[in-house]
Amino acid sequence: MIELLLIGIGTGNPDHLTLQAIKALNSADLILIPRKGEAKEDLAGLRRSICADVVTSLNTRFAEFDLPVRDPAIADYRARVDAWHDAIAQVWTDTIQAEIGRSGRVALLVWGDPSLYDSTLRIAARVERTLPMRLRVIPGITSLQALTAAHAIPLNEIGAPFTVTTGRRLREEGWPETVDTLAIMLDGECSFRSVAPEGVHIWWGAYVGMDDEIVLSGPLADVSDRIVTTRAEARARHGWIMDIYILRRT
Repeated sequence: MIELLLIGIGTGNPDHLTLQAIKALNSADLILIPRKGEAKEDLAGLRRSICADVVTSLNTRFAEFDLPVRDPAIADYRARVDAWHDAIAQVWTDTIQAEIGRSGRVALLVWGDPSLYDSTLRIAARVERTLPMRLRVIPGITSLQALTAAHAIPLNEIGAPFTVTTGRRLREEGWPETVDTLAIMLDGECSFRSVAPEGVHIWWGAYVGMDDEIVLSGPLADVSDRIVTTRAEARARHGWIMDIYILRRT
């Protein structure tokens, strides 16, 4: 049986690794390194760098593979994502079997933590349908934790709830009722521009926790354009961007 370790590694800072994560990496027979194309080679490079820093086991092997991309010909969003996840699961399965067969311990490094807006657990469930497997999750620091730490703020006000959602849902559905604080993830469209800015504060961050961290905050009406410009410049410079932000009605 395959034992699959999904290891949360934080947001790119090797110091984010827990001792549990380091032990798990060193216990693996195989560590998978996904590649997302030349434009995002930094992401694979960070995984390699983390492993070089902490993996001391001489018995651990490494395997790199190219991640499939979403098929733009599939119009329905959910169907497009499902097909993409099926393709990724097949690549995982093929790579594991080619490297160690159907028995051994395999580790996959996950940005942040697999629990928060990450599809790794859903993809692992697909692999489990064809490859006998036991799953183990090693929690990591989420991008949301890193963002609040970077701005030195609490996520919620006293006794108040908050909602974690996506940029797409913010654009399409608007600000959810009953909450004054939103944490927005997976937003490539700067969806905060769809919000009426009066009385709204934003805390934004890109590459949070990494050496290239950028953080901006202030009244949404004052910093919205600056965030859009800064984000575009950073993405052009690096070829990719990971960002997250919090909105709060004051």
